[in-house]
Amino acid sequence: MDEVGQFIDYLRAERGYSALTLKAYGATLEQLFRYLRAEDEHIDWQHVDSDLLRLWLVSRMESGISAVTVRRECSAVRSFFRYLMLTEAISRDPAYELQVPKAAKPLPAFLRKAQMDQLLDHTAFGNTYVGQRDRTLLLLFYSTGMRVSELVGLNLTDVRLSERQVRVVGKRNKERIIPLTDEIIAALAAYEAVRANQPAVDVEALFLNRRGHRLSVRQVQQLVKEYLSTVSSQEKRTPHVLRHTFATAMIDGGADLEAVRQLLGHESLSTTQIYTHTTFEELRREYEKAHPRDAASATDKKI
Repeated sequence: MDEVGQFIDYLRAERGYSALTLKAYGATLEQLFRYLRAEDEHIDWQHVDSDLLRLWLVSRMESGISAVTVRRECSAVRSFFRYLMLTEAISRDPAYELQVPKAAKPLPAFLRKAQMDQLLDHTAFGNTYVGQRDRTLLLLFYSTGMRVSELVGLNLTDVRLSERQVRVVGKRNKERIIPLTDEIIAALAAYEAVRANQPAVDVEALFLNRRGHRLSVRQVQQLVKEYLSTVSSQEKRTPHVLRHTFATAMIDGGADLEAVRQLLGHESLSTTQIYTHTTFEELRREYEKAHPRDAASATDKKI
């Protein structure tokens, strides 16, 4: 363990690591040393090989600690063995090819169907231009899953009601066509009738602010936040939440994953697969809440 102390001193003096980081590195290396000695009481750092480190890594993951913590511990171990190579205490680096687990991505925030029904069906939008614009905008997000940049970039000519579709220009100027439902077609038709009487500076833009200019991304973000706040207390209340809500609703409704990928404009199917994880997590929570064995277990605990 002398090498660990020297390594910590090196990080403090030469690299300027914080006391908290040094404490975490020291604890990780002490735990690793105990693990290695439990496997072979005579082992030293020179004789640690990659197989032993992989076994240690598996043991850490099986202990229930998070992937983020395991990645941090692996970083400490890698740094330590690089230091041992630098000081020539070892002749080969067993941590060089150590594969760390990927940190789990947080599941996307979304609204439930009941919340969207409450928002779209029971909010007093009013018959003014702004009221009709706002409801149509929200419904378009929910009906198509388009990005906020795509929505504010829409022109009147991009909406093709007779063809029941909208043309969207996505990332890297890639175009895609999104089909429209009866509900959003009716909403867009009613909105366009009101929009025709609205003074417009940006005459091509589909959605205008009160001064007749194209709505900005910031303006849309603000109005979406205000409306979502009326039906949800979750921290994230952004246009992207509506995009997630669309995708989750499509998956829940049995849509093919590839079809959802194309509608969202994702390059890779793996990006779209996060919504299957969201759906599964919802299913798991409902299962745990409703399954009779879980319910019986909860009753037993009360007794």
